[in-house]
Amino acid sequence: MSLLTQAERTHLLKPLLQNGWELVVGRDALYKKFMYQDFNQAFGFMTRVALKADKMDHHPEWFNVYNRVQITLSTHDCEGLSAKDVELASFCDACHSSVPESSASS
Repeated sequence: MSLLTQAERTHLLKPLLQNGWELVVGRDALYKKFMYQDFNQAFGFMTRVALKADKMDHHPEWFNVYNRVQITLSTHDCEGLSAKDVELASFCDACHSSVPESSASS
């Protein structure tokens, strides 16, 4: 697995950054906080992401308290952002958007 090139960063990260992902200061990583109506919704989201991450063999760093899920993505093998991070971030966004808007926010 290799780091994203500058051209890939410009092309692939732009939609993620426009959708609420942030670049982590001092580290080549992406971060986003997802909010849900309750713990059940948050845990459901985490379960879907966990199944995808396991299939990808790419596991997020995350933190959960009640209705909040915070995710940091970086590829440890290449010590920075790779295509796997982009794929998993996009999957997280898709899972999150499948929850009714009145129940979830980012």
